[in-house]
Amino acid sequence: MEFMVLLIALLFGTVLMVGVGERLRLPYPVLMLLFSAALALVPGLPEIHIEPELILPIFLPPLLFAAAQRSSWSVFRVRWKSLILLAVLLVAVTAFAVAGIANWLVPTLSFTGALALGALSAPPDPVAVEAVAGKVNMPRRLLALLQTEGLFNDAIAIVIFTVAVHATVAGTGITIALVGQFLISAAGAVVLGFLMAWVVGALNRFVPNMVARSAVTIVAPYAVYILSEEFHFSGVVAVVVTALEMGRRARPQDSQERLTRQSFWSVTELLITGAAFGLVGMEMRYVLQDEGRDILRFVPGVIAVCLTVVVVRLIWFWIIYRIGGTESKARTPGSLKDVLVLTWCGMRGLATLALALALPLTTAAGDPFPDRNFIVTAAAGVLLLTTLVLPGLTLPTLMRSLKLAVHDPEEVRQERKLARRAEQVAIETIRNSEAATKLPQKRRDALERRLSSLHTILEADYQDDPEKMLHLKDVLEAMDAVQREALDAARREVMAARKTKGMDPEAVDRVLRRLDLRTITLDR
Repeated sequence: MEFMVLLIALLFGTVLMVGVGERLRLPYPVLMLLFSAALALVPGLPEIHIEPELILPIFLPPLLFAAAQRSSWSVFRVRWKSLILLAVLLVAVTAFAVAGIANWLVPTLSFTGALALGALSAPPDPVAVEAVAGKVNMPRRLLALLQTEGLFNDAIAIVIFTVAVHATVAGTGITIALVGQFLISAAGAVVLGFLMAWVVGALNRFVPNMVARSAVTIVAPYAVYILSEEFHFSGVVAVVVTALEMGRRARPQDSQERLTRQSFWSVTELLITGAAFGLVGMEMRYVLQDEGRDILRFVPGVIAVCLTVVVVRLIWFWIIYRIGGTESKARTPGSLKDVLVLTWCGMRGLATLALALALPLTTAAGDPFPDRNFIVTAAAGVLLLTTLVLPGLTLPTLMRSLKLAVHDPEEVRQERKLARRAEQVAIETIRNSEAATKLPQKRRDALERRLSSLHTILEADYQDDPEKMLHLKDVLEAMDAVQREALDAARREVMAARKTKGMDPEAVDRVLRRLDLRTITLDR
């Protein structure tokens, strides 16, 4: 019961920190880390421990699935160089660089233990990227690169971490089998991911209930992750492949289901992220209890690890810039400004947290895991530096100072072309629709006139004529305000009817739901 009370407190704290973060323009996950660390100091607070082996299965599947849903296979076909350079090589280089520095500065830390620290410190997190970089006007090409980097780098980091931890627990060294193990685990995970997406597609065709079809999206990532772990495959890769393939198989007519899923996953992602960061803050309580004032001896090593993570990333992106960027047609990074922004946005997040909490408490011989407290403290330091201090506090100022072009001309051209295509297809559908033939010609003409301006609504808020676009934006916003005011009045009337004697509440709810859907599907 005490654990449940504390968990509810963390979830309420997450909601509170989201509000604080919005006002202070700081990432709520790190604020949650600080909040829970302060909460852990409250006298009489019960101690909670989650088994380390449960951390990854609980937190990783849903958050990786949520992040992967915002990408697609086409992104990976275009950005395959980014995957190799960033998700594989940069993670490995960072892990071994941190291991070398930590092993040199902390004599009691074995190289395998230092490599475990390097692995958990290496991968930037797509959720943290969204939480921080999504709040500023960042060029889409840079944000897309950061999101692509963040989806598969966890797999590399977890493989290195697992091998290093097993070697530390067993007291053995690391062999060349690491590369072969990863390739086999990744290949098996890809197969399982495709199979799970096919199973989910079959279930969606069989189950008519929209809520049940949405519910399967929370079951699928857990199922494929656990199944992958049973076969010793990469659960991370399996979850990402499942999400991407499910996105490819999505049907255009499932619009209401997509709205339901988006709302559900927004809430799920927020609460799970907050709980994960909160648990790490609670973990710092036990580190402080064990170390006391001796924790100050960790400071040089923690600072060195943080600097190594940032410097390695800076050098890596500078090298990529010098050799011509990650993509042949669109150089990214294409300037030293891009290099600086991409370095600043190396936000660590859930993977770092989960791996730090997943460290075993003891070795195979029954001894305490060597320097576990230092590793957890260093992980918290990396989170604070790379997610709060650098991007959280300084990224908005940095972006304003650099004055990067937010909208790429090619991106604008593609968006305009797509908007015109959507408009043309919509008009042709009305002209050829059998249902439309039953409408009076006057109504059909009105529908066509309405859709003939669809491209101006679908295009983004930037055009060749900024003044004209600003005027159009003002008009559309005014129209939205009038519609919302009218719909609010309609809702008040419907909700008042619920109190009327003899009124069926179910009928009220059905009408209210249609009004709510109309509100969230306004033209803008």
